[in-house]
Parts: sequence; C-alpha cells; structure tokens
Amino acid sequence: MSGRARLALFAAAATLMVSCALLPLVDGPAWLFQAAVLVAVQTGVGAATRRVPLARPLTVAAQALVTLLLLTLLFAHEQAVAGLIPGPEAFRHLADLLQEGSDDVSRYAIPAPLTDGIRLMLVGGVLVIGLLVDTLAVTFRSAAPAGLPLLALYSVAAGLSDGKYDWLWFLIAAAGYLLLLLAEGRDRLSQWGRFFGGQARTPGETRDGTVAPVRTGHRIGVVALGVALLVPWTLPAMSGGLLDPAGTGIGAGNGSGGTISAVNPLVSLRDSLNVDQDREVLSVKTSTNDISDLYLRIVSLDDFDGTTWKPSQRHIVGVPNQFPTPIGLSPEIKRGSVRTTVTAADWYAQDWLPMPYPPSSVRIGGNWRYEPVGMTLVGDHGQTTRGTTYSVTSLDVQPTAEQLTAAKQPPAALAREYTKVPSSLPKVVAKTAEEVTAGAANHYEEAVKLQDYFAVTGGFQYDTQVEVGRGPNAIANFLKRKQGFCVHFSFAMAAMARTLGIPARVAVGFAPGSPQADGSVSVGLKDAHAWPELYFEGVGWTRFEPTPTRGTAPSYTQSDTPGSSLPDQVRPSQTESAAPVVPVSPSESCTVKERKLQACDSPSAQAALHEQPRPRPWWVDTLWVLGGLAVALVPFTPMLWRARLRAVRLGAHARTEEGAAAHTLAAWRELTDTAWDFGILPDESQTPRGAAARIVRLGHLDPVAGAAVHRLADAVEQVLYAPRPRPVAGLAEDVRRVTAALETTVGRGTRLRALFLPRSTVQVLWAVSAWWTSVGARATEARPTLRRAPGQQG
Repeated sequence: MSGRARLALFAAAATLMVSCALLPLVDGPAWLFQAAVLVAVQTGVGAATRRVPLARPLTVAAQALVTLLLLTLLFAHEQAVAGLIPGPEAFRHLADLLQEGSDDVSRYAIPAPLTDGIRLMLVGGVLVIGLLVDTLAVTFRSAAPAGLPLLALYSVAAGLSDGKYDWLWFLIAAAGYLLLLLAEGRDRLSQWGRFFGGQARTPGETRDGTVAPVRTGHRIGVVALGVALLVPWTLPAMSGGLLDPAGTGIGAGNGSGGTISAVNPLVSLRDSLNVDQDREVLSVKTSTNDISDLYLRIVSLDDFDGTTWKPSQRHIVGVPNQFPTPIGLSPEIKRGSVRTTVTAADWYAQDWLPMPYPPSSVRIGGNWRYEPVGMTLVGDHGQTTRGTTYSVTSLDVQPTAEQLTAAKQPPAALAREYTKVPSSLPKVVAKTAEEVTAGAANHYEEAVKLQDYFAVTGGFQYDTQVEVGRGPNAIANFLKRKQGFCVHFSFAMAAMARTLGIPARVAVGFAPGSPQADGSVSVGLKDAHAWPELYFEGVGWTRFEPTPTRGTAPSYTQSDTPGSSLPDQVRPSQTESAAPVVPVSPSESCTVKERKLQACDSPSAQAALHEQPRPRPWWVDTLWVLGGLAVALVPFTPMLWRARLRAVRLGAHARTEEGAAAHTLAAWRELTDTAWDFGILPDESQTPRGAAARIVRLGHLDPVAGAAVHRLADAVEQVLYAPRPRPVAGLAEDVRRVTAALETTVGRGTRLRALFLPRSTVQVLWAVSAWWTSVGARATEARPTLRRAPGQQG
C-alpha cells in the first residue's frame, strides 16, 4: 500500500472515530454502519482518481459527485432518475428530509429516534466531513488543517450530549486525529529517505538539529484537541419549545426569582400532530373516575397581536408548598380534590410541566420555578420533564350554568389586559361574534353560543388541509372557509370573546388520553391540543371546547333539553371519527388508524393561521435551474479558466515598449504552460534558450514549430537582458503554431487531458496557498511582541 493510500485510510478512520461522539444523540448505531460503508466508497474513489492521476480539483469533484449519488441512492432513489441520478424531484425530497430532520431534532430529547430526516443529517454530515478531511489531509497533503472539520463535528456532538461517557468519545476522537497526524508525518518522512552515519540525534530532530515536522504536527494536534475540549463549554445554550428537547432553563437570578419569556410553543404542537407514529408522552394515574375532563395544561397564551397568540413575559418564583387559590374562584363554587401521578417518557424533555388545572400542590424533584399568573411550573437551568415522575393535587372545579350566568364584572385591570384586541383585527371578527351571540343575556350565554357555533351549528369541519391565509386576515379567512383544527378554533373563539368584552386566553397542553388496562391513562403526541379559557368572576379561568371531534365539551356548557344540538359530553381525542378523512400528501406515510383519527399531515398550529402552503415562487425554480447549471459547469472550470487565460495572454497589448515587453513575457508563459498541459513539465532552472531546446526535443516538434519556439525564446532573452529590447511581431501566432504541433505528436488521452484538465491550472492553488502564507506572515509581523526590559523583575 502506498503512503498516500495509507494516509487516506487513516483519514477515513479519523472521521469515523470522531463520528462516534454522535452515537449518544440517537437510538442505535445503525446509521454509523451506513456512514462507514459510504465513507469507504468515498475514500476509494479518491484513491482511484489520485492513481490516474487526475488534477486535485477534479479529484475533489469526483468524490463530491459520488457522495451525492450515494446519498441519492440511499435516501431518494424513488425520486431519482434511474434510481441513482438526482433530479429536481430528488433534490426537493432531500431538502424535505433535511427539514424534517431539523424539526425532529428540535422535537425529541436525547437519545432521539432515528427518523429518516435525522439519519440523513447524520450520514450526510459525516460524508461531508469525510470529504473535507480527505481533501485537506490526502489530496492537498496537509493533515493539521484537517482537524478543523473534525473539531466542528466533535463540537456539535459534545455541545448536545450530556452523558456520563463523554470522556470516552473525546478519547476516541482525539486518538483518531492523532493517528491522522502520525500517518501524515510518517508519509512525509518516508519521502526524505534515511540518514546513515553521523552523530546520534535526539528523537524528533533532523541532521541539522531542526525540529521535524512530526513534532510540529504533534503540537498542532495538542492545541486542536485542547480547543475541542474547551469549545463545547463555550457554546451558547439551546432553548426548547413546548414539545422540544431539553433547553437550558429559563429562570434568572439565584433560583428564587427571575423572569420567563417563552417562545411560542405552537410550532411544536404542529409537529406532535404530524408524527407518523404516535408515541406515549405521559403515563397518568388519577384518583378521579371520569377522565373526560383530564386535560393536562402546559402553558397559557395571553398575548394576542391580531395574528397569533403567545405567552407574555412573566415573573417566576420558588415553588410554594401549597399553591394559592386560583384568581377569581369564590368559596361558593363546588370543588373536589384530584390526585394525579404523571410519569414522563424518557425521550420527552419539556421545560414546562404538564398539570391538571388548577393545581393546588406539586411534589417533584429538580430545579423548578412557579409562574403565579398562569399557575405553571417551569424548569430552571436545564431542568426538564424527561423521565420524571411527579404528583399533582388539583381542584376539580364544578361550576353550574346558573353560577356562570350570575358572574359579576371582572376586575378592571384583568379585564383591560385580557380583552385587548389590536386595531389590525378585521372588523368581520367582531361582527361575526355579535351575530352569533345575538339574543344572549350575559357573557356566559355568549361564550356557550360561540362554542356551539364552532363545534355544532356553524358548519365548521375539523380539517388539517387548510389554507386560511396569512397576517391579520387569517382569522377572517378561517371564519369564511370554516375549516381548520384545534388552533384555529381556539384562536378564533378567544379573539371573538375578547371583542365581546369577555377576558380570554388560549391554553396549550394535552387533551384526555386513552385508558389502559392497568387503570392508567396513556397520553400521546397526537393528544397535543389547544383550547380557549374564558374568565368569569367567582369561577376564574374556565375551559371551553370549540373544536369539533376533539377533547370533551365541559358539563357546564351542556343543555338538559332533549334533542339539543349541543355536542356530546364525552369526545375522547383519540376516538373521533365524525370529521371527514383528508388524504395525506404523497410525502407522508399514514396508517389507516391514523387516517381515522385525522392525525395525518397536520399543519403547524402557528403556521396554520399565517404560514400556509403556497405555490412555489418562480424564483425557486429559477434558482434550481441556475444551481444545476453551476454544478454542471464545475467539471469544465479548468478548461474555461485556461481558455480565458490564453485569450488574455495572446490578445491585444499596448503599443509601447512596456506593452510589447509584457506581451512577450505573456506569450512565453503561455507557451511553457501549454507544453506543461501536454506533459512537458517546466524547468525553472534553465534559460529561455535551454527551455526552448527542451520543449522542441521532448515535444518532437517539426522544424517549423521548433523555429517558432526559438523565436519566442530569443524575444524573451531580448526583454530580459537587452538594454533596449527589439519588438518581435507574430509571437501569438507562433504560440498557436507550436500548440497545433504539440497536438499532433501526442495521443488522444493526452490531448483530452490538456483540454479538459490542463496541468497548469494547479498554479491557481499555488497562488492561493502563497497568498494565505503571506497573510499569515503579515499577521505574525503585525502582532506586538512583549519584551522584558533589562533589569525588570518577573
């Protein structure tokens, strides 16, 4: 095995060893085996192209092309041409998978399930890093800079993982990089030959006592590994959403107080409804026999800007042993006490604690803070629900319709805060609310009429395939088209209630789950739900359920009149079947059971109101076409560059002595580069006359072409050595004559390589390398040097 092939093998091994740091992030190591096979193919292609040999840029291009084909074959073969060649459909599918992977990463806690999107991100990322490492360490024979992409890969893994074996993954990654440095050092030293005789030298020194590159490589490796160890500690923390993986906590200060400013959690609600397979989020055991009202509330959204709802910034305090009585709840209202034990799944890491509302007390370990207005618990400094078991004592508030009817006006401050609507809200929203509630004698009757309008009498359908528009007109469009899911209904009812002067907000959490044989209740991702809460003085915040076929209608909104059109009391979230089944998109897989549950391809809860699918803009297709053309032109870049350079060198020039001299030197440079392209390497140690004789001899040129070469050499010597150079005409034609003669003396393969992969294009990389070296040298010179003054004490 050659030294370069051995170096390529170590580069691939280093990439895979560093990739092991990603293992704790997902379930199972299957993706790593796939990545190992693909990296082996990628490395083999690089080794084959270097043995041809091909130019360095072409070697990288060949590896990149094979990498794209491999990813297409593995992830988008059904959309590709002949199952292998990626087209626009395959690129769109890969982009969709990457987007799904990004959503999955933000949704699941570590270790996340190995979905197709996450698998593409892992395997594709490892292949990209492998290509960069192979390019730097093998193609350009510079192993030390190859530590940068390896460092990036390890930093991502170390920044996300929090396992107790992180030290092991660091050692494996460090060993991989050191092996790569040692392999490169050995390859370089093997090219120098062996020293014989002479006095003994200390290890790591050459004959003249200078430090060998292998020691320099070791020092660079130590520095890079130290950076790799320190970078994860300096990475910014990542916060989570409603159903997202663990964040970093939201409390501030010393743990006894602070503020919380939460992101809108509705995007994660969409993701939960969109999963292909429902997963159990919470296992619940409760003391109540009626689970129809067992809603698990996570957070309330009380800030309405006319387009969407989001949580307000709130003050948080330490968790009290006993929670205060909910605001507005009077002693006259009947209530019971319910004890609920909740166990969160190991993968479900939520910053907010799902609880029945209103809670009276919570028994839970860890760093949690209490938000008094919403009566919610929030994890502090990375505390999440993952794998947590906790007990909640809550109130089962049982108001009657008469009590709600007799509710007094709420406090002025509360009414002012929770009845605000922006001026941008379309007037049709308030107008519809007035029409629907016409004849109502009080706010309670208005609220029931609004609920009935959405759930029963208004002709609304629970439909996940909605296009209700964007911006302030979103609610108006929903009222017009009468199609949507829980977020549309809760948003619209809360907004309409506010226009009627009823304090309102939106709650997000989980609807009642499914009873199990052991007496527990299983709450899954597809039970994620949103509902409006309206405030009545004497009762407090009261739940309503306007969404058809989801959740349960509260008993205090039921009518005792026979034949009433009001909804049935019990409508479990996982047994609805009244709404029409909407076919899923071809890109989504969905079981028959999920179709009956209408849990397929649900759009974003937040996007449902203002981020609906729209026709792809024309410029997207234009970018795809331009991108495809750019990719297609990559293999022809060396040929195009040489053609342009040749045109400049042999083109017109200034009619002055300086212009003629520059044109002569440019023509000579074009001649030597052309000879190089045809296999005659330049020899800078020779004079122009000697170089001309060498080109004529090695190129087997005829007398006419040979005379042209010597005329060029004579003109160059005139420019270089004569006091007053004599201009020579026809130099460009002489270059073209020599080029034509060289083409007749070589084989077809050499001609094609000279055309498509000219050897002289390597000078571009040399120029870039020289520029980078000069930049580093200038930076070193500009760095101030601190010198100790004579006699100064340390």
